[in-house]
Amino acid sequence: MKRFTPFYVAVLLLSVALFTSNCKKANIVSATTDDVNLYQYLKQNDTLFSSIVKIIDKAGYNAFLNAYGTYTFFAPTDEAVKTYLTATGKGSVEQLTDAECKDLLKFHLLEEEVISSAFTDGKLPAITMYGQYLTTSVENLEGSSLYNINRQALLKTPNVKVGNGVIQVINNVLQPSRQTVAQIVEGNADLSIFTQAMKETGWYDKLNKLPTGLTEGWYTVIAENNKALQDAGYNSYADLKARYNNTGNPTTVTDSLYLYVAYHILPDIKYLADIVMAGSHATMAPLEVITNKVVNKEVLINDDNFNGVHEPGAPIARSASDLSATNGVVHVATVHFPMKQRSPFPVYWDVAMFPELMRLTNFYRKAEYYFEYGDGNTIQDIKWEKGRLRYQANKNGFNKDYLQLFFNASGGGSWYEFKTPLLVKGRYKVWVCYRQEGSCTNLVQASVNGTPLTSALIQFSTKNATVDLARDAAQEALGWKSYKIPAAGYAAGRMVGIVDIATTGRQTFRLDLVSGTCATNNVDMIHFIPITQNQIWPRFSDEGTYVYE
Repeated sequence: MKRFTPFYVAVLLLSVALFTSNCKKANIVSATTDDVNLYQYLKQNDTLFSSIVKIIDKAGYNAFLNAYGTYTFFAPTDEAVKTYLTATGKGSVEQLTDAECKDLLKFHLLEEEVISSAFTDGKLPAITMYGQYLTTSVENLEGSSLYNINRQALLKTPNVKVGNGVIQVINNVLQPSRQTVAQIVEGNADLSIFTQAMKETGWYDKLNKLPTGLTEGWYTVIAENNKALQDAGYNSYADLKARYNNTGNPTTVTDSLYLYVAYHILPDIKYLADIVMAGSHATMAPLEVITNKVVNKEVLINDDNFNGVHEPGAPIARSASDLSATNGVVHVATVHFPMKQRSPFPVYWDVAMFPELMRLTNFYRKAEYYFEYGDGNTIQDIKWEKGRLRYQANKNGFNKDYLQLFFNASGGGSWYEFKTPLLVKGRYKVWVCYRQEGSCTNLVQASVNGTPLTSALIQFSTKNATVDLARDAAQEALGWKSYKIPAAGYAAGRMVGIVDIATTGRQTFRLDLVSGTCATNNVDMIHFIPITQNQIWPRFSDEGTYVYE
């Protein structure tokens, strides 16, 4: 019988571990520790959390909150629960129904671990078990900066690590919205003119309904406050109606007043953090879009340059925005912005920025992550034939990341398909911007809406011939550009063709393998730039900024 020394056994086990770690998708798994789980921690600290423990017991959630998982729990203290009970006319926890206890806990509980360093001025990256997002902001109080959760509670003790997640201790009970977006707008006296316009055009009734599913019936309203309208010369609803109501019937879908209100409504639920993720958004006015940008931390709507003329944008009042509703979210604009019929504008699309990835806070911009073929349906806007999609972080790419496509490598498939950001009807040059790696000879065909782009096939191993910025025009003539700043030979922008976008909206962009079996196909950005506009600038930094000439 062959015998193994302890050394060989150790080497064998290490080899198996390395092999399996390279073959499996990286999952969000808390390391095994000696920490007690969430429920047990709250019970052990009963001088602070005895009331919330009673609520957990009454809801019947004690078992799963003491089991394996990766939760974030916003835990209100005893004093916070006492204040809540008094405000709701309850004498004790026992007077809460089981359903009330469950709803309260669901609104404080996320099924992902989110630490305070992931808090931004906007919504959290994961949704609550109740089905509404929580928002965070920073509040200065007596010389100290504290996180404000949902504008309802202050974060008193952050990031208490437990065996199945993290506890964030707060000083008030959080309460979900009970109002629709229509009711939130109506309840704000500063929005009375816009409210009347919503009612007269019939939009109030449409915005006063609960969603019909996960994707239908959700809205984002950017309401103009009274001062914004008054500054524009509309001192009353009558003034606004006189300016826009051109058919005599404001409920007519072609009426300018109807379209004015529709232009201030976005389909789907978009907090400010979602709005600034993309440069443009479709509105409920057919084929019309709003643009947005961030200038000095201020979110501006329709702040654009056309034909060398700057059109100042309408600021969003952050303190009055990100108001969660049962069917969406409400923002408030402080300057009047009428509907603009858009000319085509550039879209600089970061393909490694999509919600399913950004919710993985342990990985997004931090570590690599594999999306397996079986997970394909969990990414709404990216599909592929089979195999893997790899997210690479802390790399040389815009935002320090990119996607790696496995064309026929390690069982990979032959195509990947993406939904683009919104594109306005027009004619565009299409650039695929990638990080060169390796020396394989894959050839890949790009297409838009089923039509192949014929200027060039993509070979991801090919570098720019030069990164001399003084030769931009010469590179562009050959179908190349240096899209990074500082320019680098490994960062190649390849013009793959010209496309005619027939209808404003999101389009289908697809990459099909023509030949080869390599895995190092690193897609960083895709640019759709109107053919009459500058194709070379802006350039893009690893830090996620745009740099103009």
